[in-house]
Amino acid sequence: MAEETITLPERPEQPLPPVRDWPAGELNATEFEPVLAELMREGPLTRIRLPHGEGWAWLATRHDDVKMITNDPRFSRAEAAVRQVTRLAPHFAPRPGALAWADQPDHNRLRHAVSAAYTVSAVKRLRPRAQEMLDALVDDMVRDGSPADLIARVLEPFPISVVCEVMGVPLDERQKLHAWTREIISTAGGADAAELAKKGLFGWIGQAVRDRRDRAGGGESEDVLSLLGAAVRRGELGEEEAVSVAGPLQIGGEAVTNNSGQMFYLLLSRPDLLERLRNDPASRPAAVEELLRYIPHRASVGLPRIATEDVDLHGVRISAGDAVYVSYLAANRDPAVFADPDRIDLDRDAGAHVAFGNGPHFCTGAVFSRMQIELLIDTLLDRLPGLRLAVPADQVPFRQRTMIRGPLTLPVAW
Repeated sequence: MAEETITLPERPEQPLPPVRDWPAGELNATEFEPVLAELMREGPLTRIRLPHGEGWAWLATRHDDVKMITNDPRFSRAEAAVRQVTRLAPHFAPRPGALAWADQPDHNRLRHAVSAAYTVSAVKRLRPRAQEMLDALVDDMVRDGSPADLIARVLEPFPISVVCEVMGVPLDERQKLHAWTREIISTAGGADAAELAKKGLFGWIGQAVRDRRDRAGGGESEDVLSLLGAAVRRGELGEEEAVSVAGPLQIGGEAVTNNSGQMFYLLLSRPDLLERLRNDPASRPAAVEELLRYIPHRASVGLPRIATEDVDLHGVRISAGDAVYVSYLAANRDPAVFADPDRIDLDRDAGAHVAFGNGPHFCTGAVFSRMQIELLIDTLLDRLPGLRLAVPADQVPFRQRTMIRGPLTLPVAW
């Protein structure tokens, strides 16, 4: 007797959601992106079109989906580096060998070259020097008297000094590199200004790597540029790869200025939060994690990925070749993970936040960022118990048309 063949009906695919334009609008202070909030309400997967680039891209906003996509090798950064994917930045020309655009196993090979500079022990070694640099900046600000711009006097020069120490940038070159990195993260100057700044920064780094490559004998320094120069000398990295690794690490120092600026704006405009941290120093480490979860550290989204094969998610087919973005900001406000996510709760366990990313591309400098933020909060709150805003909170200007959000100035008195 012949077996009966049963054919099951194919499950119909859900219709694609409409493509939503996501303009680079101006944002007020630390408000959450209103467009992103709408997209989160519309579903776990939406389709977006950003101001520059071509076509549309998927956007994942749920915490679990963001973690899955950023850990899944079926979503490739390297593929996205050769496509003009819809994006926020006006200029897009990834450098060959860039760590941010590498997939495994290249990613681990590139990251390993600088890993010694970003260990917990490296942070412990640098911490006393970082405290000295911070104390000197606060001393100068106090000596010149109240009021002062906390950004210009402390929150900008301190992270610049720390990242330059880690990188191995000489003192007399630091302001030049800072001017380039500031231009690169801005979207206000357009493609030509960003390209000019990139040429300046990467050209300087290239020469620095060559200088360190050619140094003869002696023990190896553990600053990033020296580690990269040594890796090139040993044949572990190409020179272009070394430059492409170093550039984003230098640029990443700008994030601490903006993140800490947002944190201090929130603390100084929320007396309840400020008093809690002043009176209960033991609560500060957990508070830092909650503030990292809460602050909208960037505009829009970061770097895209490309699906290398079909992936079904929530009944939606992400087809091979589709561009995909994840939103760490949205994941940090997922009510399934963080109860009442739009409220700052210094007693919550915010350890599941993804403010520093997730997966292989987790922020290389996360340990240094945390160290700097901890030092800033401890030092400023303990040394200046009367620290307060010198203007009404709604008069604090915030950066506009930039990829990394934060106050332009932060006028304070004490």
